[in-house]
Amino acid sequence: MRERAIRRLLPWLLPLLLLGGWAGVCGLALVPDWLLPPPSRVLETLAVYLGMGAENAGWSGCFWPDAAASLGRVACGYALAAIPAIPLGLLAGRCVWAERLLGVSLNGIRAVPGISWLPLVILWCGIGFVATVTLIALAAFFPVYFSAAAGAASVPTSLTATGRMLGLSRAAVFRRIVLPWAMPQLAAGLRVALGFSFAYLVLGELTGVPDGLGARIMEARMNGQVDLLLCGIVCIACLGAVCDRGLVLLLRRLPGMVR
Repeated sequence: MRERAIRRLLPWLLPLLLLGGWAGVCGLALVPDWLLPPPSRVLETLAVYLGMGAENAGWSGCFWPDAAASLGRVACGYALAAIPAIPLGLLAGRCVWAERLLGVSLNGIRAVPGISWLPLVILWCGIGFVATVTLIALAAFFPVYFSAAAGAASVPTSLTATGRMLGLSRAAVFRRIVLPWAMPQLAAGLRVALGFSFAYLVLGELTGVPDGLGARIMEARMNGQVDLLLCGIVCIACLGAVCDRGLVLLLRRLPGMVR
């Protein structure tokens, strides 16, 4: 019972320590309020942003449409990355010719910093939904591809040979041996890609889109509203954590994953 309670409380230890340090810094006036507002003010602003406060601000209750817009962009960009990256990565991990065809080019493209794509994406796609989704897809593709390739390549030859000896077809060997073996590494890549998706979401929304959490952060920066800016950061962190947890629960239902 005690061990279970500790296990439940442990994930909250670091956030509580950070919150306590933040409150201590503000309480001792080590940083001016306009630069780092206290947690109490940020919580009040968060309540207004969620639509639960009495203040009639221009952004009162805007969290829900902002979150819906941001999550829609993340979902589209993540899907555009994962759908081709998974089969291509698995193919490259099992076929040396596919790896030679794709490996050098994709490694070179991966080395280009994400911020370098921003001017080109804006030039080609403009500012808005398409540009943000394109940036997210570029960021999320590579972790999924390389984790799928590494997982598929790590399957012992003895296992696939045994499967063929038992009369399994190539498709059955892939479905019953290769895919379950590669799934843990693929799952790790999918989680990393989801984190990249949220990072590049903010990058795309900072370019001038009318809605979204990143756009709200940019608006707060332009107006000097540090409390609203911090609210946007907290909301993105919470949404990212919730989405990651949902992804983990989904992946646990797939073959090869530890329950």
